[in-house]
Amino acid sequence: MSTAILTKTLSDSRRALIGWAVGTALVGMVYASTYPTQRENTETIPEALRQSLNVDGTAAGYLQATVFGIIVPLLAMIYGITMGARAVAGDEESGQLDLLLAHPITRTQLALQRFGALVAGAFGISALVWLAVLAVRDSAELTSVTPVEFLAQCLNLALLAITFGALALGIGAAVGRRVVVLVVAAVVGVLAYTANTFAVQLGAEWLVHLSPFHYYIGGEPLRNGFQWGDAAVMAVASLVFVGAGLLRFNNRDVNS
Repeated sequence: MSTAILTKTLSDSRRALIGWAVGTALVGMVYASTYPTQRENTETIPEALRQSLNVDGTAAGYLQATVFGIIVPLLAMIYGITMGARAVAGDEESGQLDLLLAHPITRTQLALQRFGALVAGAFGISALVWLAVLAVRDSAELTSVTPVEFLAQCLNLALLAITFGALALGIGAAVGRRVVVLVVAAVVGVLAYTANTFAVQLGAEWLVHLSPFHYYIGGEPLRNGFQWGDAAVMAVASLVFVGAGLLRFNNRDVNS
């Protein structure tokens, strides 16, 4: 099967992809480099108060609570939703989808190649984040976290972006309206993050297992390395989202 759509998508979005990768990596690097200062601040808190607030002053604890717990994954989610919304629904709204489908390519091939470009971008961003945190690992006193553990977390970062990208692409393929995709995917993202953060406190632990963020960081890759079960859940969920969207995409009138 020709990969012309995939390569053209990567070529057309190269500037945006470079911006996402560099921006996300810089944000991660800057926040990671503040660990020594944050650790000193944490050490001034009485031990009893730290335990009651569940404050973890270790490098892995700091990174999991800030860099890889809030900032970077939210950027990855936004990247996935943005690119997934453009993949099919963007072309359909602009009227270009009919022109693309006039070429010898099926709807399934189009969607899968667009998804392939999204996946390549997600791994590119995560690779640059990995290199960025390794660049400040020694100076920021993060050596208790090994390069392999950083790599494990960055793999999950890529899979998180892919999961939300697959959700957005699937919705876009099913309904063909970019604004619908953005609204629905954003709402799902907020609910998923909220469930992962507050479900236990609310006594609804089962909700945690419905959130991609749980599988992204719940296994603590920064402490425990690769969590292949969690990675598999995100990968399978991505395939389900894309597959469900394709079923509808292949059986509806486009631009109607």
